[in-house]
Amino acid sequence: MTSDIERHQQLLSSLKQAQGKGDGSFEQAVTDAFEHVFEHLGRLNAISDPDAEDRPLKPGETATLR
Repeated sequence: MTSDIERHQQLLSSLKQAQGKGDGSFEQAVTDAFEHVFEHLGRLNAISDPDAEDRPLKPGETATLR
């Protein structure tokens, strides 16, 4: 499993490579990047939610699985 920094670098690289191609790859790269952002936001919300458990989410765990 790659680290978050490596994942961020992959997402940025995909965005840069897909720019201007017109084959749908840029839209897919943007979607992938936003999905990752939403994963981060989900983890932050779970940590800051007073009704959530005290522990942070595990990698790949969503708040709805608790």
